[in-house]
Amino acid sequence: MAPDRRSGIIIIINKGGLVNGKLQDRVALITGSDSGIGQATAIEFAMEGADVVVHYFEDAEGAEQTRTQVEAEGRRAIVVQAEIADEEQVGRLFDEAIETFGRVDILVNNAGVDASGDEVAELSTDTFDKAIRTNLYGPFFCCRRYVQLRKAGSEPGGKIINVTSVHQEIPNAGGADYDCSKGALRMLTRTLALELAPLKINVNSLGPGMVLTPFNQPAIDDPELLEEQVQSIPWKRAAEPAEIARLAVFLASPDSDYVTGTTYFMDGGLMINLGQGA
Repeated sequence: MAPDRRSGIIIIINKGGLVNGKLQDRVALITGSDSGIGQATAIEFAMEGADVVVHYFEDAEGAEQTRTQVEAEGRRAIVVQAEIADEEQVGRLFDEAIETFGRVDILVNNAGVDASGDEVAELSTDTFDKAIRTNLYGPFFCCRRYVQLRKAGSEPGGKIINVTSVHQEIPNAGGADYDCSKGALRMLTRTLALELAPLKINVNSLGPGMVLTPFNQPAIDDPELLEEQVQSIPWKRAAEPAEIARLAVFLASPDSDYVTGTTYFMDGGLMINLGQGA
């Protein structure tokens, strides 16, 4: 077992787990893979045989931890810093990936910012703009560059996974910035799925509910708060990052070749429980 205790979060990687090689020799670029879901996805992908472009914005130490764990699985990794809300920096991110690996087979748009907690009447334009640029423009820039590269390459197919949220469907008071960005990302996913079907590039969204990542650090640090927040979840617990990552493996693998334009929610039943008792 290899625990990662950074930020109070423990990601357990089972070295003795069954590895099926579903992503053997694929190259995956995962934004925001310095922590949480992105980090867990990078490690799970490596366990299935993929090389990984580890992206981060601020947490260089976390990104290096991800690289170390990917390499411990016998796979190659590079670490690239970039602001995904910046078109030119996204271009550099892909340029470095191509320079090292020659191609990108799998794109996971995971990096994002959380809801501000500000209601619309108090929500500043800058705060709203930050969420839209990071959570929507960032994936748009990455998807566009990825598709351009796949069209120019010799290999057919490809996989795009956009990490959205249950909040692509569920509104949350104080979360207009986040909710709008994730709802729009859902529609970008669906539009791309139509456009890229002739190229056999699968495009899907992965919509987590509550996950034990830095986004939920207050609940991780306060067991009473965590217990209170999970009461609306039928399974009465939050997800571990590795659970989300294993679903990402399916969406990145040949097992999902006939799946496109949809969202896979992983929320312990949260969405179907809303409205009970009303």
